[in-house]
Amino acid sequence: MRIDVLGLQAFVSIADRGSFSAAASHLNLSQTALSHRIRKLEDSLSTRLLLRTTRSVTLTPAGLALLPQARRVFEELATAVGTLKAEAHVGRERLAFGCLPTIAMQCLPKVLSTFLDTFPGVTVKVYDNSANDIAERVQSGSAEFGITIVAANRWDLDLKLIAKEPFVLVCHKSRPIAKSKSLTWAELEGLPLVRISAEAGNRILIDDALGARGENLSWSFEVQRVTTAVNLVQTLPAYAIVPQLAFDVVGSADLVAIPLKTPMVARGIGLITRKGLPPTPQAQHLMKLMTGVLRQRFGGGSGSDSR
Repeated sequence: MRIDVLGLQAFVSIADRGSFSAAASHLNLSQTALSHRIRKLEDSLSTRLLLRTTRSVTLTPAGLALLPQARRVFEELATAVGTLKAEAHVGRERLAFGCLPTIAMQCLPKVLSTFLDTFPGVTVKVYDNSANDIAERVQSGSAEFGITIVAANRWDLDLKLIAKEPFVLVCHKSRPIAKSKSLTWAELEGLPLVRISAEAGNRILIDDALGARGENLSWSFEVQRVTTAVNLVQTLPAYAIVPQLAFDVVGSADLVAIPLKTPMVARGIGLITRKGLPPTPQAQHLMKLMTGVLRQRFGGGSGSDSR
């Protein structure tokens, strides 16, 4: 059933003001237009709501029964509109986004400092979580955008590649291979390696890139986080394969990061947003800052994906 909102508005206005002329003036309508709205409402309800004479307007029993309910409808509508306006104002003062932990630790302090120079009153909430969690938060709207691994995207998210971060071998500087300028994956055979859990996007990227040759490597340890993998190398006779930023974040004078080649494996870092939902000015500014920092660090990505 369609609700005749304009008709109800006309009815409440007449009842509150006691005359068609006063109601028409309040609604900025002609009396003819106002009469048409009332007639249309009464026809839809199949009952008279008002009794009009040359001197007065009175409500019928049906009109008396409808009036408090109609008033309540408009009061609730006014409350809902006011709430939305208030939330929109608060939204302009708050920004939530997702970011991979290693990128957050390495890049966010400087980026947020610059961001707050332009938007000093904005409260920022960072979801420094896994790639799956970031995608879910952007999809649900609890985060405006995400900086995450480029992978198979969801249909309602837009994805843009902004940089490619290479994987490196982390080892203790006391190891014989520590002075190598680069290593092939074949040269890692026989070394006790730390691998990331199969649930992590980084592990999937490495497995896909290596294919069958990955079976020749000795995965002696498995952890959930790349920073844990780097820390293990500090004390264990082990080597970790992690994204470059994971090494940069942990940092240690006792460790070195060696580039890997044949193949060179890198994880795409991308920007994800909700499809068809323009980001706020604050989000646009922060996205631009994050994109600039990552491209400066690793060089620009190319192309986009909106699968």
